Amino acid sequence: MKKSFKKLFTSLLTTVTLSATVLSAVTGLVAAEEAENLDFSPSVTNEGEKVEGATLNVALTSDTPFAGVLNNMLYSGQPDAEVINYFNPGLFGYDENFHFDESGFGKVELDKDAKTATITIPEGEKWEDGEPITIEDVIFPYYVIGHPDYTGIRYGSDYENIEGMEEYHNGEADEISGLEKVDDYTLVVHYKEFPNSMTQAGGGVSSYIEPKHYLEDIPVKDLEDSEQVRVKPIGFGPFKIESIQPGESVTYTVNEYYYKDRPGVDKVILKVVNPSSVVAELKAGNIDVASVSSSDYEQFQDAKNFTVLGAITNSYSYIGFKMGTWDKENGKVAYDPDLVTSQKALRQAMAQAIDLQAVSDNFYHGIQQVAKAPITPNFTEYLDPEAKAYEFNPEAAKQTLADAGFKDTDGDGFVEDPKGEKFKLSYAAMSGNSVQEAIAQYYIQSWQAVGIDIELLDGKLHEFNSFYERVGSKGEDDPAVNVYGGAWGMGGDPNPTGLYGPESMFNFPRWETDEHNEILGRINSSDSFDEEFRKQAFNDWQALMHEELPIIPTFWQSDLKAVNNRVSNWDIQIGSHLEWSDIYVTADKPIAE
Repeated sequence: MKKSFKKLFTSLLTTVTLSATVLSAVTGLVAAEEAENLDFSPSVTNEGEKVEGATLNVALTSDTPFAGVLNNMLYSGQPDAEVINYFNPGLFGYDENFHFDESGFGKVELDKDAKTATITIPEGEKWEDGEPITIEDVIFPYYVIGHPDYTGIRYGSDYENIEGMEEYHNGEADEISGLEKVDDYTLVVHYKEFPNSMTQAGGGVSSYIEPKHYLEDIPVKDLEDSEQVRVKPIGFGPFKIESIQPGESVTYTVNEYYYKDRPGVDKVILKVVNPSSVVAELKAGNIDVASVSSSDYEQFQDAKNFTVLGAITNSYSYIGFKMGTWDKENGKVAYDPDLVTSQKALRQAMAQAIDLQAVSDNFYHGIQQVAKAPITPNFTEYLDPEAKAYEFNPEAAKQTLADAGFKDTDGDGFVEDPKGEKFKLSYAAMSGNSVQEAIAQYYIQSWQAVGIDIELLDGKLHEFNSFYERVGSKGEDDPAVNVYGGAWGMGGDPNPTGLYGPESMFNFPRWETDEHNEILGRINSSDSFDEEFRKQAFNDWQALMHEELPIIPTFWQSDLKAVNNRVSNWDIQIGSHLEWSDIYVTADKPIAE
């Protein structure tokens, strides 16, 4: 599934012709006249003799501690996912288009007509504690995620599509009838429907494998806070955890039972490094690998001791509007048409009021691409080539508001709603890199300049974990949040149901319409195997999202990764099959500038 991060608002400006001059005044930065033409390679190779017994130093670039829910069935934040990936990377491999391939631990064979997925795993492999890996470890996650006492965020339409899952989840059955164990290394999963999404990694076939022998005696309701999840998790990946400093760092050593060739380093130290200091740490030779922000381009553009790799990822940032709450009892969105944010014209005006290209040029050196739709460009089969972002036009924004009845009747500079009632919005923004607050100020000023009364929630940015809890990641919607800035990683499947469907808790806007549900139904039907049918359904979805605008897509995210010159190989391309055995170091410690 997915996560998020940043963006948006505060302060006042009398007029906004969102020019470079205004942006410079807001941020104190010298505005660029146009985006720089920056070209980053997605991979690097550094020649040299391998140093034996070496330690690789990796930064988890974050301004907050990681939560420490170290289990694929239970985590909800991307920082935890990064920690997990070293020791329990998941069941399947995939190519650059997120289609299943042969590169993973498990293999999957799909049968559209029978509506089945046959999963096989290799014989004779072991968990890091020496216990054998069997198909029971693939079956176990279905029973945890589907359990009535499950505390995580994974249960949803993908799992309910499995025959017998709803009955098990509702406590009406002790077993999931759609799980057919063939032998100790083969499982056949039977589905009710079989949409084209099933062909995508993460698109319907569960990719989880967990050590049943290690976790099965823990009540499902207690798993998330158990020692086996928080302190001593185990996996089958290239490394195993040697020690954890909660929220701050993890030390890994080689897993001697790893099913592939031995990693080229003996130890990995992953530690949280604040974005504000990560470039300095890289230049000082304290870090081998780290994510860096495009906003810090001027700090690293001339670096001599590391190379910065870059690639468009399968994630996008957005501005979301809260239009309801999550109905926990019924497990669905409760849309409220009477909220001011449920007025489509208000949302459209707020999109017209912000100059996203100027934000990219002035804050991100033109590296971040303005998003044309809530589907990233790597999904070439699904992104509508005709999709366009809203054009920056403050005067049009004012007119959009006026045409819908939003008028300033009391002369205070801010419009009242169509009923003539005053309203004030609050915008929740996440902390992160050095320009987050400046961008937030710019957005707020832009919205205020067209007559919308809006302020920063609590007058400050919010760290990752508390931000998402208030937005609704635990199913509790803070009524103080009206507008928010987030981001989604799309995983391997562009199907929007998991993020915006009526029964998805990730539908943070809490928006639902009959037309939207009808389009989602088409996307999820078996008819979607027809290329033209699928393309039309996705194009219709993007057109509806552009018109209704429950979210404003802002940027398709670029992943920038700094790699020290002593690291042999690194590759950030989607679907890269670079093996850990090919990653080693050529010097005793990271090279300093």
